[in-house]
Amino acid sequence: MSSSARVPAWYQRVPWHVIAFMAPAVVVYTVFMIFPLFDSLRLSLLAEDGAFAGLDNYARLLGDQNWAPRFFGALSNNLVFFLIHMIVQNGLGLLLAAILTTRVLRGRTLYRTAIFTPTVLSVVIIGFIWQLILSPLWGIAEGFLEVVGLGDLYLPWLGLSGPALIVVSLMSVWQFVGIPMLLFSAALLSISDEILEAARVDGASSTRVFRSIQLPLIAPTIGIVAVLTFVGNFNAFDLIYTVEGGLAGPDYSTDVMGTFFFRSFFGHQLQLGDATMGATVAGMMFLIILTGVLLYLLGLQRRLLKSQG
Repeated sequence: MSSSARVPAWYQRVPWHVIAFMAPAVVVYTVFMIFPLFDSLRLSLLAEDGAFAGLDNYARLLGDQNWAPRFFGALSNNLVFFLIHMIVQNGLGLLLAAILTTRVLRGRTLYRTAIFTPTVLSVVIIGFIWQLILSPLWGIAEGFLEVVGLGDLYLPWLGLSGPALIVVSLMSVWQFVGIPMLLFSAALLSISDEILEAARVDGASSTRVFRSIQLPLIAPTIGIVAVLTFVGNFNAFDLIYTVEGGLAGPDYSTDVMGTFFFRSFFGHQLQLGDATMGATVAGMMFLIILTGVLLYLLGLQRRLLKSQG
């Protein structure tokens, strides 16, 4: 009897080579992502003394006068932060991708590299550079605006509660616009040239080709970029902390869920850290992100079913 005949059939059907290659990544992801996630959710259900508190911490976060204003303020700022990225960053990324995928443009690779370069830089460096540029004492922003005749528009934006969040959002857009640009470029380049040439032969302009042919074909990529933007922006922390500090000033005007979680869990200056309430804030962040992703997946499923029906 051969050795293969003694091996059970189910054993032969198991893709052991796939398991062997995936096991290290699964173990690392479980230890550093899955376990901390569930442990954080467990911690959010406990009181400060370790007793089980159920949803009391969540009720306190949403209803207590010391927690609710800061939570809803951070949530509203995070929504503004996300919308600016969704509209400005992804819109600009799509425009750049459309321009840089044209066959007649020379130096396309150089332009893509220059636009993508800020993405690989440290967020601390980006924040420090922009603080120097916008500083009312030694920054070059005021002088630059005066050169182009717009000197009267200059203000210490990072020190004003109104424009501070918008300015920090635009800093982040400048740094990360290269990511949607590359994703959209890859999607546009994957479209067959025959389809585009046929449309041009029929008399369609470049704008009509992009609007009626290219844009619908890259719709799945647009959806993926939207989800990545949503998840990334509701985890935002480092740039705002670098530019405006842990209090996300001025007057909490740049406070987002990430900075609110940092202060709640670790404390900052005169505010003491509270591990259970910090975990509760993290739990709310998880629920918000999960809800957004599920809504996208449900919308995608409905669209697929509608197209098949």
